[in-house]
Amino acid sequence: MLQAKDKEGPAAPMKLMVDASPIDRSTFDRVSYSAVVKKAAPSVVDVLSTKRVKTQDMSQFFNDPMFRHFFGMPDQQQQGEPGGRPREQRTQNLGSGIIVTSNGYILTNNHVVEGADEVKVKFGEPQREFTATIVGRDAETDVAVLKIDAKDLPVAVLGDSDGLQVGDTVLAIGDPFGIGATVTHGIVSALGRDMNREIENIEDFIQTDAAINPGNSGGALLDSDGRVVGINTAILSHSGGSNGVGFAIPINLVRSVAEQLVATGKVQRGFLGVDLEELTPDLAAQFGTASGALITDVTPAGPADKAGLKSGDIITKLNGKTMANRNHLVLAVISLTPGTTVSVEYIRNGQTANVSVKLGARPPKGQATGDDHGAGNDEGVLNGVGVTDISAEEREQLQLPPDVKGALVSEVDPDSGSAQAGITQGDIILELNRKPVHNADEAVRLSAEIKGPKVLVRIWRKGASWYVVVDETKKPSGEAAPPEQDQAP
Repeated sequence: MLQAKDKEGPAAPMKLMVDASPIDRSTFDRVSYSAVVKKAAPSVVDVLSTKRVKTQDMSQFFNDPMFRHFFGMPDQQQQGEPGGRPREQRTQNLGSGIIVTSNGYILTNNHVVEGADEVKVKFGEPQREFTATIVGRDAETDVAVLKIDAKDLPVAVLGDSDGLQVGDTVLAIGDPFGIGATVTHGIVSALGRDMNREIENIEDFIQTDAAINPGNSGGALLDSDGRVVGINTAILSHSGGSNGVGFAIPINLVRSVAEQLVATGKVQRGFLGVDLEELTPDLAAQFGTASGALITDVTPAGPADKAGLKSGDIITKLNGKTMANRNHLVLAVISLTPGTTVSVEYIRNGQTANVSVKLGARPPKGQATGDDHGAGNDEGVLNGVGVTDISAEEREQLQLPPDVKGALVSEVDPDSGSAQAGITQGDIILELNRKPVHNADEAVRLSAEIKGPKVLVRIWRKGASWYVVVDETKKPSGEAAPPEQDQAP
């Protein structure tokens, strides 16, 4: 199948128009934004991507659940040939984009143009149409840069998304459902949203109640002065239409990605070499702090490992800036270039320390970085959990790295505190109260020695480790699971 070829190699630098001055919040009683719209709307364009696909039943796509990207409405939803044989069709999808230079650079979402055989851009009165080249795409942030061969184009002014505050007025401009350029009005509902969804790994969304619908993806989110502060990308919806919960990628993040794509054709991000977990109230009580990012794993021979950071450390500051949670730290690290030396403040066993770490390069997305001993009594902790040693067959079946040692959970009483905390059959117990577990006998001995009723358990599951707190006094209220992790920064 033919696909639109991304441009190879570096391109001329983009000369962006940026106005980072603070928003004038004194004009809260404004009755019209017509002047703002007239200034900004000409730079917002339609992006039409065409691809050849083997037709399938599209109902599954439109019944897909709550969180989805907006690719627009397919022009054709033809079924396969009689007898179930799929056939190849040309499918056209609609998104939006923003002209950011007078010579034709356009920002949009990666999901609008990914896999396209041909990309066209339409805008203006009378309408003009251009074939676009894909300069570069970044799936992790859902950002793409297009280029059309044109001059003297209307250019959007970019604002400072770091200056946004919850409650600020915003306008969304795009082409929902292909009906034509449309403006909607709302406020910033929240900042720094991390949805922990299977969309992209790097999530720092602006949430807004300005209506965003299919076709709006890649369009502009404007502040009250008409400056672009975000690129609209997705909504939270049961129906596929706007329910007042929309999301945009902050323009400061978009700029940093786009400038690298144009300059080098790729995006390089800093890599600390740790897996991180959010500090829940139970974990905060165990570790003595509610702020920061808890390290669950350290990449062997990675930057953090070389600097001496360990599982169980809590990173609280990076280069002197407070890291409130794991997402804050991930975003701070990836915004830096490989080779940068950073100062890391962390807490270990209640003591604060500092270390310098030279960041590496973030790996591409998706690259990885016996006898049954039933606990059948009510003494100690992890009551109702059975463990065994890890056999060679089980190690291969679970795809355990050679350095992962521990006790394999063979059974869990569904009414136990361990089940309530999310421990399930097939998990590997690595630590109990920060003491390493190398085999089943060691797990049983340690569980008997710990008085409880709470115990901090580090487990391994599906290629990563988590900390959970098991409380033997809790009543079961449905099985829980450890929180999903961000990809290691």
